[in-house]
Amino acid sequence: MAEARLLKKDLFGEVWQESTPTGPVIRRDTREARWWLRWLARLLMRRESRVLRALEGLDGVPQIIVSNRHELTRGFIKGVPMHVGNPTEKNYFTSAARLLRRMHRHGVVHNDLAKEPNLLVREDGRAAFIDFQLAWHSARRGRIFRIAAREDIRHLLKHKRTYRAEDLTQRERRILANPSPFSRAYMATVKPVYLFVTRRLLGWSDREGAGDRGRQV
Repeated sequence: MAEARLLKKDLFGEVWQESTPTGPVIRRDTREARWWLRWLARLLMRRESRVLRALEGLDGVPQIIVSNRHELTRGFIKGVPMHVGNPTEKNYFTSAARLLRRMHRHGVVHNDLAKEPNLLVREDGRAAFIDFQLAWHSARRGRIFRIAAREDIRHLLKHKRTYRAEDLTQRERRILANPSPFSRAYMATVKPVYLFVTRRLLGWSDREGAGDRGRQV
């Protein structure tokens, strides 16, 4: 029987790391989600499944293995969360920017790169991205997609400013200094509500489960 280890249990279900003959995998199970959030847990899981299928074969993101109504099993990427790995090497952000460009070319925006646990530092020093529940796939890549892609870039640059500020170019500094009108509106209206719901009502924090996520994918 395959070995299994519970990595995370929350309102949206459970996340397990399991051993297989070909290596470890990560399984998200929504059957243990709270009954009043089970529909949302499954909606987010289906969203993640669609995005990972669109990114199939792209190195640096989890590879989908199987999904059904209740579960999503995806590949394992060995690494630690950004705030644990403390990426001070220039190569890390070069690889992260390259990965983000490739992801956008596949028609995917991550939408959650502001959270450090969603960026991994791999064993070879390169970047990987995880947690695609809020990501969005668009074949057309229209105006809204481009706005969201720019926000992905800006969030990555915020991390670069934290760890390698001396490497920021003038163009990157201009992007950081000029958030989109959409971002300004979000910060003024949506984010306070989001923080109230997630932190006060659901008991989350942006770094919750960081250690688990570092082992997950």
